Amino acid sequence: MFDSEPVDKFNFFYPRSRYHGEFTPQQLAFNANLQEFSQKISYISALETGGKISPEQAYQDIKSLWKELKRSKKELMPD
Repeated sequence: MFDSEPVDKFNFFYPRSRYHGEFTPQQLAFNANLQEFSQKISYISALETGGKISPEQAYQDIKSLWKELKRSKKELMPD
């Protein structure tokens, strides 16, 4: 019923899904950044919901992450 192998904590806390788009190194890197963004947003949301950080702090953190993601997209996939 239970696996006897230990759980890889990194993969447990930072799951990654497979890439399904057109493959280029830039697309793959942006996909990884997007998944990291999503994971961090989940943590911030949980912290705010649990009362560990204020709504304003959550907003500022998410805003900062969004700017990082936009910068990443601009650098990796220029128009």
